[in-house]
Amino acid sequence: MRQPLVVGNWKMNGTRASTRELAAAIAGGLPANCPVAVGVCPAFVFIPAVAEQLQDTPVQVGSQNVADQDAGAFTGEVSAPMLKEFGCTLAIVGHSERRLIYGESDALVAARYQKAIEHGICPLLCIGETLEQREAGETFAVVDQQLQAVLDVAGIDSLKQAVIAYEPVWAIGTGRTATPQQAQEVHAHIRRQLAAQSEEIAARVRILYGGSVNADNAASLFAMEDIDGGLIGGASLRADSFLTIVKAAAQTV
Repeated sequence: MRQPLVVGNWKMNGTRASTRELAAAIAGGLPANCPVAVGVCPAFVFIPAVAEQLQDTPVQVGSQNVADQDAGAFTGEVSAPMLKEFGCTLAIVGHSERRLIYGESDALVAARYQKAIEHGICPLLCIGETLEQREAGETFAVVDQQLQAVLDVAGIDSLKQAVIAYEPVWAIGTGRTATPQQAQEVHAHIRRQLAAQSEEIAARVRILYGGSVNADNAASLFAMEDIDGGLIGGASLRADSFLTIVKAAAQTV
């Protein structure tokens, strides 16, 4: 059985004090022997404070991106070796906000993913379609293209060390969310596409759903066969709502 994973993407929010407080509340609110893997991704500058706060807890610390280079003249980037030094074990790559607002291409996302893999950081690869693409019937083609761009660079075996997050762009930060059936349809398609290359990896890789997951809809989403947890945005900024989502994931185990 795939262990559920719930990761909070805190985006560009918080202060050093508030992120430490939030991290402490999440760690303190987890049940003993929690069957769900849990992680949080603060802004780069707060990673050290949050990592320190979460020492000796089961909560993993991740970053919201990772450079496609190890070091050098790459202003504004943060490399995998730097992240590892501060205890990061996860890194979001290819989030729609990076793709759409900052113009990150499939090729750049693939390079970032590969660097995370090389340095033993688990990449959370985000793929998903815009509203226009969904309405045009292009959902499957879009997620296939985004996924295959990474596999062409890193190979199918890289997914033994990675997680996929399906995030329909039209449901991120909009308050809209895919129905459980809509989300399951895409998750099942992704798994079928992977099975064509490796049935073993398709069966074991975790595919998270991200797109306005909240305390009210988490249980119905996580009940779907191919949804293995969530990448949580706004609802991860409050410990109570995030812990309710974790509890919903635990109920599927």
